[in-house]
Amino acid sequence: MARTEAEDRAIRKYEAEKIDKIMIRVPKGMRAQVDAHAKQQGESRNRFITRAIIEAIERDVKGREEKEYG
Repeated sequence: MARTEAEDRAIRKYEAEKIDKIMIRVPKGMRAQVDAHAKQQGESRNRFITRAIIEAIERDVKGREEKEYG
């Protein structure tokens, strides 16, 4: 069933208020690897990439704090 114009407007409004979009480029073939890994984890490609970014930031912050306060 196709979405209504009202649904499309609601989606656009939500995305404008709540979502930042980031385009990434990866080496040829990596998209398939990402998709396969995400599927193994039961996640969408977007959720997997978002989780990977969050985990990397947390790890980097923790590493920096350990260096500062050793």
